[in-house]
Amino acid sequence: MSSFDDRQNAFETKFAHDAEMQFKAEARRNKLLGLWAASIMGKSGDDAAQYAKDVIKADFQEAGDDDVLRKVAGDLGEKVSLDDIRAKMTEFLAEAKAQLMEEL
Repeated sequence: MSSFDDRQNAFETKFAHDAEMQFKAEARRNKLLGLWAASIMGKSGDDAAQYAKDVIKADFQEAGDDDVLRKVAGDLGEKVSLDDIRAKMTEFLAEAKAQLMEEL
């Protein structure tokens, strides 16, 4: 293999790894967001865990975070503002990435 091929393979491997880590971080963020929202709605235990799974599934409806935001905002109604939900999404994404880094 040439040096160029080695660099190309390394780049492709890094890209795939980064994409996988981003996917895992977003899924974990959605779980954390779901658990947070569930607590606001008075859910606990299995009900909270199921709601968190529903939030994770909501992310597969379309590209981006809008589907998750709509789900949680719709379920929380007037209890929490969109800005607060967005802030929690940002906070939980950072927390999810930190958790994943600790697991490596």
